[in-house]
Amino acid sequence: MDQGSEHPLAHAIVDHARAQGLALSTPETFESASGIGVRGKVDGRDLQLGNTALMNDAGVDASPLKGHAEQLRGEGVSIMFLAVDNVLAGLLAVSDPIKPTSKLAIQRLQADGIRVIMATGDGLTTARAVARELGIEEVHGEVKPQDKERLTASLQQQGHRVAMAGDGINDAPALARADIGIAMGTGTDVAMNSAQVTLVKGDLLGILRARSLSVATVRNMHQNLTFAFLYNALGIPLAAGLLYPLTGLLLSPIIAALAMSMSSASVVFNALRLRKVSID
Repeated sequence: MDQGSEHPLAHAIVDHARAQGLALSTPETFESASGIGVRGKVDGRDLQLGNTALMNDAGVDASPLKGHAEQLRGEGVSIMFLAVDNVLAGLLAVSDPIKPTSKLAIQRLQADGIRVIMATGDGLTTARAVARELGIEEVHGEVKPQDKERLTASLQQQGHRVAMAGDGINDAPALARADIGIAMGTGTDVAMNSAQVTLVKGDLLGILRARSLSVATVRNMHQNLTFAFLYNALGIPLAAGLLYPLTGLLLSPIIAALAMSMSSASVVFNALRLRKVSID
């Protein structure tokens, strides 16, 4: 059934099934319940695959497997319950390894005074286990797309500027609502279309690079404006003859042209320094 889903975890499940040589039936119907799972009909049977919220919506009692699910979530594993014809059939445990660079990126953002928050559709136990490994203190688990958008709006109402990073369809509303939406190039097209920035490699260190480049660009603009102001502050009074009665100085057209060229050159060469911007 996951063959119709764009979610990375769905792709992982389908790829693993094919690697095991399993025959995959084509779903007769398919529906993606954003943030909670998928449902559809396969070989004449109604299937639901998703989190606790999806099971509750379908009226499926997931309590027999909740203890085992919580144990796995404590290890940072994502859990999806499977129901067949509205009867609990089992669960799937999927581990999404943390990239080695993610912890470094979060530590550097926090060192720069940026408040990092995790909001995920995974269970709260799983979210806390991953957040603990990454050093994130504020965690929101089992959140739906509208919950992520509300969280973003709430932070904005508190006066914060919000940058939202995500890769899935579920993240699209929050990516569009945030002051800066950052999509992962390895994610869904919907996420990339909703964001203002796309990290081609899906590496969180890209956020550091983008932020460093942004800060350096604004600083460079201020420097260039200062250069232009100084040239004009000196050149215009001389060219207008305002200083002639006091100093007898006038600005030769040749010198004025040279000064303008130097002004343009200094701005260009100063801007070219942005090529050397580094996150180190």
